Amino acid sequence: MTFKDYLQSLRGKRVAVVGMGISNTPLIERLLEAGISTIICDQRSRAELGALSEKFEHLGAAFRLGEQYLKNLDADVIFRTPGLMPTHPDILAAVARGAVLTSEMEVFFTVCPCMTIGITGSDGKTTTTSIIAELLRREGSRTIHVGGNIGTPLLCIADDMSPDDIAVLELSSFQLVSMRQSPDIAVVTNLAPNHLDVHNDMEEYAEAKSHIFAHQTPGDRAVFNFDNDFTREYAAAAPSENILFFSRQAQVRDGVFLENGMIYTSHDGQAESLMTADDILLPGVHNIENFMAAFAAVRGFVSRDVMIDTARTFNGVAHRIELVRERSGVRYYNDSIATSPTRTMAGLKSFDKKVILIAGGKDKGVPFDTLGGEIIAHVKTLVLTGHAADQIRDAVVNAPGYTAGTPEIIMQPDFAEAIKTAADAAGAGDVVILSPACSSFDRFKNFEERGNAFRDIVKGL
Repeated sequence: MTFKDYLQSLRGKRVAVVGMGISNTPLIERLLEAGISTIICDQRSRAELGALSEKFEHLGAAFRLGEQYLKNLDADVIFRTPGLMPTHPDILAAVARGAVLTSEMEVFFTVCPCMTIGITGSDGKTTTTSIIAELLRREGSRTIHVGGNIGTPLLCIADDMSPDDIAVLELSSFQLVSMRQSPDIAVVTNLAPNHLDVHNDMEEYAEAKSHIFAHQTPGDRAVFNFDNDFTREYAAAAPSENILFFSRQAQVRDGVFLENGMIYTSHDGQAESLMTADDILLPGVHNIENFMAAFAAVRGFVSRDVMIDTARTFNGVAHRIELVRERSGVRYYNDSIATSPTRTMAGLKSFDKKVILIAGGKDKGVPFDTLGGEIIAHVKTLVLTGHAADQIRDAVVNAPGYTAGTPEIIMQPDFAEAIKTAADAAGAGDVVILSPACSSFDRFKNFEERGNAFRDIVKGL
């Protein structure tokens, strides 16, 4: 089925699109242009939706806005935004009345004409997705599309894709929770408690993530982190007969592993050296893992020379331990993507000296206990801001080995002042890093907006 065919199948039906966000906006436009009865459902007001809502109204859209935007929703097909769980009571009621619940990404899998590579995980999925796309682009033999949780919404351009193309998709638990299709190549970077403010518990979160491989066929490929208990167990349940592991801690029979500073590829127990870990430009052991996961995903599609060249020259993704500037001998890094304690811990371990850390934001229901000990080990000055500042401070103070002043803890509610406070505490040779361990939603729309604000303030120092 093509996307054009899918749109044709919607004729005569009432279609509700929940959330007028980045992924759904092109979809709304295409639905309206195809003459399909479209209802835009959003918690925001018309004033907050802005001029685009006026354009959609002129094209024939109806609106359900405000707090009761999903109450008694009458539609034949509902496109949910990733942030809306399918277990929402109003959505369940609509489905019980006969509505079909889907999403932009679910329909994309139905109409996509080319190979798909999907990447998920609690940490590292954006960088791994970007590395995979870069490797494939540099190989140069196919057109590469990047989408899902990053990049461009792909559904509305699916009919322009060729069967020889490759779609590389970062997939969040919110997108995967209702997925009943899996990509041709599935990569799970790791799994740790995350988004427990949205998912009911860790079991539900892990189940959502498992959908990236659960619907594969035996001929598909699945790549798992051997060093992570959750993902190693995933492999036993995967239907694919082509399972590859990556590991920093053990030799794996099939996949990619690190031993004594050398990265090896292995097939049926036969290992071949690929490059040294020092060849990877991006700092941190977690980026060694990200590259190993990517190498496993593209095995057979990308040459050894391209792998080595990409590792040596790829300088990363914005907001992911991004070097913003060096000022008076102090390096400032933007790691706004670190919305979980495990991500912040990985960032701290990227440096061979104690750093000045700016942390805090909206609590996602994930405990900070383990983070407390890592902050003691890797941080000389801790500047805390945002709603979870007190919780992080308590985790540090109550961690084994804490003594007053080690690290120094400074509470600064204002975000801009927190950055200036960190800068004042820094001297030549120091590293200042924004790595919040929390979501941004206490004061920013998303981690990108938070990272951009950090970048602007740092450049203005």
